[in-house]
Amino acid sequence: MKKHSILTASIAGASLLSISGAQAVDFVKDVQPILELNCIRCHNPKATAVDKGDTDYILDTKAAAVRGKYIIPGKGADSKVFKTTILPDDDEHLMPPPDEIKKKSSRKLTKDESETLKKWIDDGAAWPDGVTLIARKQTIGGSKEDLAAVATAVHKRITANSPEKTAADMKPYTATIAGTDVTFDMVPIKGGKFMMGSPANEKGRNADEGPQKEVTVEPFWMEKTELTWNEFQLFMYPEEEKKTRATKNLPTDLNSLTDSISHPTQPYVEMSFGMGTDGFPAISMTQHAANKYCQWLSAKTGHFYRLPTEAEWEFAARAGTTTAYYWGDDASQLGQYEWYGKNADFKYQKVGKKKPNPWGLYDILGNVAEWTIDQYDAGYYAKMPAANPWNKATTPYPHSVRGGSWDDDEPAKLRAAVRRASGPNWKRQDPQLPKSIWYHTDAQFLGMRVIRPLKVATAEEMQAYWNNGVEKDDPRLSKAE
Repeated sequence: MKKHSILTASIAGASLLSISGAQAVDFVKDVQPILELNCIRCHNPKATAVDKGDTDYILDTKAAAVRGKYIIPGKGADSKVFKTTILPDDDEHLMPPPDEIKKKSSRKLTKDESETLKKWIDDGAAWPDGVTLIARKQTIGGSKEDLAAVATAVHKRITANSPEKTAADMKPYTATIAGTDVTFDMVPIKGGKFMMGSPANEKGRNADEGPQKEVTVEPFWMEKTELTWNEFQLFMYPEEEKKTRATKNLPTDLNSLTDSISHPTQPYVEMSFGMGTDGFPAISMTQHAANKYCQWLSAKTGHFYRLPTEAEWEFAARAGTTTAYYWGDDASQLGQYEWYGKNADFKYQKVGKKKPNPWGLYDILGNVAEWTIDQYDAGYYAKMPAANPWNKATTPYPHSVRGGSWDDDEPAKLRAAVRRASGPNWKRQDPQLPKSIWYHTDAQFLGMRVIRPLKVATAEEMQAYWNNGVEKDDPRLSKAE
């Protein structure tokens, strides 16, 4: 991929921001997640008697934390929020306490996390005005029971809100994200058989596009355009979303459900890289972030959303055609239908401005490449099942991405059969250690769009789609280029 200075300048600077002895600790990015995931469930005014135990320490606001001497600005070593995290494992005052570690999927803070808290306090404990911390569940490397409980609750909401039973019932629709004025359009894709992959004589063909195989996919709806920042930022910035929904009078149980789903940490750079947000495609999210967005959206709307499989994506992109592109084999027509390296002016463009494919999907082969839910395997076609294939992820890399992007000059890279594999180099300039599970900051060509299967999955199946358990980088791979 080309690296354009207009897009990489902010990342290049950010690569110098790793937390070291001289670098200030950022509250939102470095401290807030530690406190919300490990402390706030017990140390807030509304904690149950069981959760509070025998302590009265309140930590959800800076005023309360300072009043209780949990935090003494400028004196990290004397602050209880630090001192209690470095006690021996058998000390009754250890935070999180030993019974929490054993029973509720919490865990003792790492040395780096404790030192981050200390340094933040030593530097004055900067805490943005008006920020009240909320408890978040440990879902990364945490409780399968918690994940299952959330999936079950979302499933219950979905089954009560899915009247369509057959493909004949499927119609295009516009959905509104509850608590906001943001909408998105869904197009029915009524399922069927197609030849997946490319023929051996297709110009520009890659070896991983075959052997061709007849595949059947079940009916689903697919988002008409790529997911926009208008949609994704509601999930990405939960505090702003709460302010937006405050005037909408939503049921408290719905708010509780959506808030219990893991949200991205604060990004360390401006994630559109100057390319625009209103009406533009959201980019650079990891597959994990895309999956969790789908879970959050499902809870918000009462419909089951997820990423498409490779087979579903290609079936929808081809729209009943068998040629290299959905308009034929003539690459000279590409500019009428898609944004790519020759016409995109070195950046992504607003969604839905070119001609759609025959089934009404815009930008399906260009603008930004799109996540699928599959693990990438170059030889998968030779062994994949003929009905509803899904290569379930078992490792952090690679995952499958489909379609071309604004950053691709060669028309052959925008063919319907093209596959590409994610890699740790997509996070090369991420200064965080470990690397973020939420952002592929070096993949500014990468986006997503959601699907909604006609057949409602079970709660267990939904959990599998939304939580593949391989979101953390393998340390052996994080150094790869």
